[in-house]
Amino acid sequence: MLTAKQHELIRFIQQRLEETGISPSFEEMKEALDLKSKSGVHRLISALEERGFLRRLPNRARALEVVRQPADVTPARKASSGGRGGAMPAPHSPAMQAANDVIELPLHGRIAAGAPIEALEGQSTLPVPAALLGPGEHYALEVSGDSMIEAGILDGDFALVRRTDSARDGEIVVALVRGEEATLKYLRREGGRVRLDPANPAYDPQYYRPDEVQVQGKLAGLLRRYH
Repeated sequence: MLTAKQHELIRFIQQRLEETGISPSFEEMKEALDLKSKSGVHRLISALEERGFLRRLPNRARALEVVRQPADVTPARKASSGGRGGAMPAPHSPAMQAANDVIELPLHGRIAAGAPIEALEGQSTLPVPAALLGPGEHYALEVSGDSMIEAGILDGDFALVRRTDSARDGEIVVALVRGEEATLKYLRREGGRVRLDPANPAYDPQYYRPDEVQVQGKLAGLLRRYH
């Protein structure tokens, strides 16, 4: 028999894997279970590992796999009359498998972190750990320029972008300008115009009419290679 907290933890991990494909962090688990410290999370996970419900994959961040679950944890299923205290194998859902996989993202050329340049459509891909990505469709762009350095975005970085056509003020977006040039900037709306802000005092904000700017995605993460 599992304790109430063990039930609650495995239910939370499964729900997060199904929703996002990424294992929750220890901080998220601590808050979800209303625990005072992360050591309590470690103890619960160790106990679930010993009982064969969870497995930690080595050398990978936030890498938890649900091996099997108590029958009453599985959502959208009716518990059978013989399910008390029993366990069933965990379904091999794509979300659970994706939590620790490497995903090949489409690499669509270079994007400016300076004056707008053309975003080149390419056929190459970039391998990215799935744990770096959230839900949704993603693609990658190589950053060119230094206008976003104070946001930690450097020349040569790979921007991991979640595809969307809308964004809130203050978010870093891929903006297609006048249908032909793309840039990576903070998005703001000011006085009926769209303002694209750099994160480098050496560059000035860029102002456009709303019909001149199309949001093509929001920054979801960065990948940096060290040479």
